[in-house]
Amino acid sequence: MSRAFVFPGQGAQTIGMGQALAEAYPAALAVFQEVDEALGEKLSALIWDGDIADLTLTANAQPALMATSLAALRAMEAEGVSITDAAFVAGHSLGEYSALAASGSLTIADAARLLRIRGQAMQAAVPVGQGAMAALLGLDFATVVDVAAEAAQGQVCQAANDNDPAQVVVSGHKDAVERAVEIAKERGARRAMLLPVSAPFHCALMQPAADRMAEALADVALQAPKVPLVANVRAEAVQNPEEIRKLLIAQVTGSVRWRESVAWMSENGVTEFWEIGAGKALSGMVKRIAKGAETRNFGTPQDLADLKA
Repeated sequence: MSRAFVFPGQGAQTIGMGQALAEAYPAALAVFQEVDEALGEKLSALIWDGDIADLTLTANAQPALMATSLAALRAMEAEGVSITDAAFVAGHSLGEYSALAASGSLTIADAARLLRIRGQAMQAAVPVGQGAMAALLGLDFATVVDVAAEAAQGQVCQAANDNDPAQVVVSGHKDAVERAVEIAKERGARRAMLLPVSAPFHCALMQPAADRMAEALADVALQAPKVPLVANVRAEAVQNPEEIRKLLIAQVTGSVRWRESVAWMSENGVTEFWEIGAGKALSGMVKRIAKGAETRNFGTPQDLADLKA
């Protein structure tokens, strides 16, 4: 039996996430303290007792979700699970940084600082109101690529997240994305709806953010991960630190190839996918991609109960 550890992306955040882990496991609490120190602020207070609107701000949500994932992993380690029990690690968008911190490629402090910069840069890349993202349900990836191309009309409209066989997200200029929603409905989409996001992630409009991440990543030491990373933009395993650095930059404007990544892991022997951190969104996607694969979620002490046996 082969296992992959997968780490969630933006949208999974909730007030109170990780707090029970921090109360039950000193190693989990230490992760939140390390992130607070790295950022020079009490992000943990916002995560546990703040306002969801503030936590959802991209610059806060990204390091907060990473902290929660790494806290869950440290709690798992306290129960005898090691990162090397996984054959591969992968993360959805910002979750890729969680995966790299989990596998020892990045320190937790560096991951927190990079994600704060990433969140700020992605938010600043496009003025509020000029960009949008939309989920198109019930159409395959190739059809959505055609829809996006038809909708662009000289603007940017790209397939940004290939999440599973029937869920693709498009991103770009607001007018173009709105056109894509209407075209998708004409093409038979089960649902097509604008998403409540603050910027058009994973498209060409994010180039200023990619440039900023190139600068930030140039100053950070990357180690070879202890477990191969299945990278978002490649949908296959990588371990070379310099290649990973380039892929993290490309990821800002590139598509999150989650469907292909899960399929690649399944084809390479993975039969269990463990989602580590907040929410269960990735597990749902996995079930729709890798038929018959087992999924488990680890985000609370209750989730860890049977690891103690």
